[in-house]
Amino acid sequence: MQTEWSPIPPTTTGLRGRCPRCGQGHIFNGFLKMRPECEVCGLDYGFADPADGPAFFVICFACVPSVLLGVWLEVQYSAPLWVQLLVTGPFMLATCIPPLRPLKGWLVASQYFYKAEEGKLVSPSPIAPSSSER
Repeated sequence: MQTEWSPIPPTTTGLRGRCPRCGQGHIFNGFLKMRPECEVCGLDYGFADPADGPAFFVICFACVPSVLLGVWLEVQYSAPLWVQLLVTGPFMLATCIPPLRPLKGWLVASQYFYKAEEGKLVSPSPIAPSSSER
C-alpha cells in the first residue's frame, strides 16, 4: 500500500464524489450516505462532517431562482395554484436536489485537503517567572 499521497485539489475529487486522498475510491454509498472508508486506499472518512453545509449552499444559491420563478409567475400571470405546483415544483426539485451530492463531496474533500477539524480552546501556558523576578 502506498504511504505517500500527493495532494489532490478538492474540486477535482469532491465534485466527482471521489476519495480526497487517492482520487480513485468513492465517498458515497448511495446518494448522500457516506462510506465508512475508501475501498481503494483505506482512508477512514470519520474525519468528515459536512453537517448542513450542502443544504446551506443549495438554499442560498439554488432555491432563490425557484422562489423568483414562483413570484414572477404570480405577479406576471396571476397563475393559479395548480400552475405554480406544475411549474415551480419540478423546477425547484431540479435545481435543489442534484447539487447536494457534489457539494457534500466538495466539502468532505476540502476538510481533508485543508486538514480542517473541530475548533478547540487552547488555554495559555503559564509564564514562568524570569530569573530577575525571583
